[in-house]
Amino acid sequence: MNYNDLLEIGKAFMILFAVVDIVGSIPIIVKLKKKAGEIHAVKASLVALTIMLAFLFIGEGILSFLGVDIKAFAVVGSLIIFALGAEMIFGIHVFRGEDQTSPKVVSIVPLAFPIIAGAGTMTTIVSLQAEYKLTNIAIAIVLNMIIVFIVLKLTKRIERFLGQGGIAILQKVFGIILLAIAVKLFADNAKLLFQ
Repeated sequence: MNYNDLLEIGKAFMILFAVVDIVGSIPIIVKLKKKAGEIHAVKASLVALTIMLAFLFIGEGILSFLGVDIKAFAVVGSLIIFALGAEMIFGIHVFRGEDQTSPKVVSIVPLAFPIIAGAGTMTTIVSLQAEYKLTNIAIAIVLNMIIVFIVLKLTKRIERFLGQGGIAILQKVFGIILLAIAVKLFADNAKLLFQ
């Protein structure tokens, strides 16, 4: 592995870290944990890692085979992110049903997908392929999932450190940020989709 590869991995890692935004997702993780009782950090990290690596190598091909445009995929993801943001700000419950509060299910949907490996992450992975080698992007994805796993494992400590007030403030702030990301993701992709 040469210097250029390390540079590519570093750049791809930073871009994906910003898009996945696991630190910014802490209020959502805390909210899901309260609903489900617990979150399976290993399961959520592995499922997200599998989704991201699968999308890196075969995602675009599968979507085009199914006749699903990447922009349509992003629009659907934006709607789910919008619903999560609305839950955080307004205290409404969009994701209902008994199985959605089971720790196993919550660890996969909505945590692994679309919070960690969402439409924004997928579109970023596709766009990174234009600039970086597949192996370097794959390494950057694995490194990001290690960070995700650590944050998920330390959620209790982070929650204790922030306290109820800190969590409530973060929840509202990141709820607004999620809504903004959802609206931007929807606007950027919907206009291209309907052209």
